[in-house]
Formats: sequence, structure tokens, C-alpha cells
Amino acid sequence: MSRNADGQSSRSFPPLPERLPVDVFDSHCHLDIVDTPVQEQLASAKAAGVTRIVTIGCDLPSSRFAVEAAADFDDVYAAVAIHPNETTGVEDAVLRDVERLAAHPKVRAIGETGLDYYRDWAPKDDQHRSFRAHIEIAKRTGKALVIHDREAHDDVLAVLADAGAPERVVFHCFSGDAAMAEVCAERGYVMSFAGNVTFKNAEPLREALRAAPLDLLLVETDAPFLTPIPHRGKPNASYLIPHTVRAMAEIKGVDVAELCTAIAANGERVFGPW
Repeated sequence: MSRNADGQSSRSFPPLPERLPVDVFDSHCHLDIVDTPVQEQLASAKAAGVTRIVTIGCDLPSSRFAVEAAADFDDVYAAVAIHPNETTGVEDAVLRDVERLAAHPKVRAIGETGLDYYRDWAPKDDQHRSFRAHIEIAKRTGKALVIHDREAHDDVLAVLADAGAPERVVFHCFSGDAAMAEVCAERGYVMSFAGNVTFKNAEPLREALRAAPLDLLLVETDAPFLTPIPHRGKPNASYLIPHTVRAMAEIKGVDVAELCTAIAANGERVFGPW
């Protein structure tokens, strides 16, 4: 980001929100592309009550970064995968590299993988082949599966049913409606909500959140994307999760501390103890 005469970013980060009453964690962010050193990101997050972070791989370089960050910082876990938009002509050797990275003890998930029909950056056949391969990697390694699902709800659910889902499945940045949330709940899939649940035009997403049980909820930033209201348009980072959590609690009609406690417990169940 460019800097002005006062040394501030031209797209400066929002101020630190009020700390959450119970510590939670960011189940999905991209530490490698947030415009702040990892150590600073962790410090600001901790000040807001976000004490742990899962950083996500989208290709081999970002997956390697995730593993290195998790190895270097106690409060970071990693997920490794090839994003569906990066699957054009994906080779078996690349998928084997993903599985090798997944052997690291601080890699706790395979993701983000899945299907993206919003963009046409990769043929559907390649996306499906890669998605199924990642499902098998998750099952072989015993890791959670973190799913990217964009305008592909029916096919994602169908592939999971046909291939056989791993024990732990997370729908990152859940984007389905209430009916899909009910299907996910029936199957025991975890739904992670991001800052877009606070957006004015996101009422179907809020209905989905209302339908999702507390024991299948997570929260995420997808930082540096999807900055919650009231800071939409600014860069996102893990320390801004309190805005999303408080909005989620209001939507669900539960106490903020109760929601935080559920999120923390769900996170340990999905990604393992810290």
C-alpha cells in the first residue's frame, strides 16, 4: 500500500475494536497477503480477543508460507491446498506436494478446496478432479476439509456425498441460504461466517446463520477481504473479528460470551487443541 506524508497507509487499517469477553480464533485468513508483518497481526488480534489464527493455502507457495508461519508462531495453524480457481491442468505431482505439506503437525486442515462457478478461471472438470483429490488427502491424513463454495452449492454437496466426506468439514465463508444451512447441519458440516454477514444486502446469509446450530458455527475474516461493517472498504485483518462476532450474536439472539464460548469449542473440535 502507498503511504501518505504522515507515514500512514492510503487505505489505513480501522481502529482496534472493543475486546471480546471470551477469546475466539480466526478460522480462515491469509496472513501472507495482509499488508502487515505476521507478528504485528498476531499482536493486534490478541488485543481484540482473537488469540489464534488458521492461515490458508491457495497454491503451493502460499501453502508453504502457511506451514512456515505455523511452525514459527505458536498461535498459528496452517491449511494447505490448491484453490479451485488455480486448478487448471493441475498435475498429480502438485497434489502429492500438498499431501507432503499436510504431514506437518501444525497443518490441521486441507483447504481451501472446492468449486467456484462464479469465476471461469479453471474448467469445471479440473476443479472437480482436484476437489475429489483433496477430499481423499483429508481422509488419508486425518485433517479437516476446508471448502471454498462459490455459486456451486448443489455440486459441492453432491461431491461430498458421492466421494464420502471426511469426519470434519468446514464451509469457509458460508454463502448458502437457510435451506442449505439445514442440510449442512443434518450432515454435521461446520459453517464459518465472515464479515459479509454484516452487509446490508446479506439477509439470506443472516437467515442461514439463524438456521445454523451453535455447535456448528465458526467465525473468520478471510482477511484481507470481506471487512465487516462498519469498516467495509478498508483492509481486513484478524483483529476485526469482534465486529463480526457481535453481529452474529445479535442475529442469533444469543449473548456474545455464549457465542464466543461455542466458537472456541467448535474450533478445537475441528482443528484440534492448541
